Amino acid sequence: MTDSNTLLTARNLSMIYPNGDGGLYALAGVSFDVSRQEFLCVVGPSGCGKTTLLRILAGLLVPTSGEVNFEGQLLLNPRRRIGFVFQQANLMPWRTVEENIGLPLELENLPASEIKPRSRVLIDLVGLSGFEASYPRDLSGGMAQRVAIARALIHEPELLLLDEPFGFLDALTRERMETELMRIWAARTATVVMVTHSISEAILLADRVIVLSARPAQVCLDLSITLPRPRNLAMTHTRSFGELASQIREAIQQN
Repeated sequence: MTDSNTLLTARNLSMIYPNGDGGLYALAGVSFDVSRQEFLCVVGPSGCGKTTLLRILAGLLVPTSGEVNFEGQLLLNPRRRIGFVFQQANLMPWRTVEENIGLPLELENLPASEIKPRSRVLIDLVGLSGFEASYPRDLSGGMAQRVAIARALIHEPELLLLDEPFGFLDALTRERMETELMRIWAARTATVVMVTHSISEAILLADRVIVLSARPAQVCLDLSITLPRPRNLAMTHTRSFGELASQIREAIQQN
C-alpha cells in the first residue's frame, strides 16, 4: 500500500529500444518513490538512460515492463498535473515572453482575461518582470530557460520534471539559475524530479539524489541530502558537501 505522502512510484522499470540487433537496453528494473514536495535529482554516466527515465515519468514513453503510478493511478500518458522542462527552452520565436508562457492555457481555450494575470504572476516569480513583450531572440540562455520553467508551471503542476535544464548554459549563468530554481521551488513547493550531469548541482538542489549505473541503468545509490535549507553556493566548499560528492562520485565510478 502506497503511503499518502507518496506522489509517484516507479516499479521495476525496464526499457528496450528495438534496433534490429536484439534491442538497446536503456533501463533494467529501476524502482523508487517520490514524496510530495520533495526535490529529487537523478545523476549517472552519460547515455545511461536518465532522459528515458524522465520521459517515462512524464507519460511520454511507455516502459517495456514495469509501471509508474502518479497520485495512486497508473500512468500511461501525459497528465496535466505533470510539467516538463526540456534541455532546451524550445520557445516559439514569433511569440513574446508573455505569449509563450500563456500558450498552454491558450490551447485550452481559456479567455485572455484569465491567461494574462496568471502569466504575469509567473513572469514575476521567475524574475522576468519588464520582459513581458520581449521575443526569444532578445533573451539570454538563462532567461529563455526561465520562460520555459514558467510555461511548465502555468498549469500549477503537482510534479515538475526537469531534463538537464541548465546544461547548455555557461558556468556563471548556471550558478545563477541554480539559485533561482531553489527560490522558485521554495515559493511553489511543487515536487521536482531533475536530471543533471552535475554532482554539485544535484547536492545543492536536492533532498535526495538517485545515482543510476551505466546502461542498462539500475539504481546503484539512493542518497538523502541532509544539508540545511536555505542553501547557497558557499556550501559547495564545505566538508559535508565534499563527503556527499565523494559518495556519489564513487557510486558512478564503480558502476
